[in-house]
Amino acid sequence: MYEGPIQELIDELGRLPGIGPKSAQRIAFYLLQTDKADVEKLAQALVTVAEKVQFCDVCFNISEGTTCRVCRDPRRDRTCICVVEESKDVAAIERTREFRGLYHVLGGAISPIDHVGPGDLHIAELLRRLQDSTVTEVILATDPNLEGEATATFIARMLAPTGITVSRLASGLPVGGDLEYADEVTLGRAFSGRRRVGA
Repeated sequence: MYEGPIQELIDELGRLPGIGPKSAQRIAFYLLQTDKADVEKLAQALVTVAEKVQFCDVCFNISEGTTCRVCRDPRRDRTCICVVEESKDVAAIERTREFRGLYHVLGGAISPIDHVGPGDLHIAELLRRLQDSTVTEVILATDPNLEGEATATFIARMLAPTGITVSRLASGLPVGGDLEYADEVTLGRAFSGRRRVGA
């Protein structure tokens, strides 16, 4: 549609997840109108990420070294591992300041439709981490959708013979939400996870 570099930029931006053709075009034209120094700063940030950021050898979280800051931190509780799908989930949990254990990033979720099976995830590495008997609890914090549930169920079955406590994050209705807008799975979980009120 456009000539040369601008079309190349639109094509490359369009390959990013969540960016459609119109968004790619809008971003490209925004960058054309932006100060050259700011564009160079963005370009340098992308190059730096590509050169310096890697995955932790232990938990597969993003890291600037061979092990991430969580795995290196001696104050973390090494008896508990929280299993998540992606590195962004680690960041979300860390923001709560509720969890002081370690993490294990699977790199996705089981999804037959997308041709992602257990062998495509870091499940074997999780099992290896559990062999030295240090870990006493594994918290499954996969997404509360079909793929996340399938992944959590698969891992729970794999860990059943180990004697390690396996727990799942509680889920239910969001604060400020309306019942009529809740999906069936969320509403069902809210019922099954209900707590007794009062004496």
